[in-house]
Amino acid sequence: MSLLDKLAILLVTVGALNWGSIGLFGFDIVSWLFGGSDALLTRIVFTLVGIAGVWAISLLFRPMGDEISDTLD
Repeated sequence: MSLLDKLAILLVTVGALNWGSIGLFGFDIVSWLFGGSDALLTRIVFTLVGIAGVWAISLLFRPMGDEISDTLD
């Protein structure tokens, strides 16, 4: 798994936890941390999470097990 894949999974997890917080408690953690929903940094984080989500879709369609054979050769 590449560094980009790991970063994408991390950002998707942040997004999932944030949406879970909004759904359960009505509290937007990302907006709270970065200065409100209209703040530039908040919008950047949301954009990166969205891009990471699109990237993570590609993980669903990759063949499994290729990395193990690559490291053993």
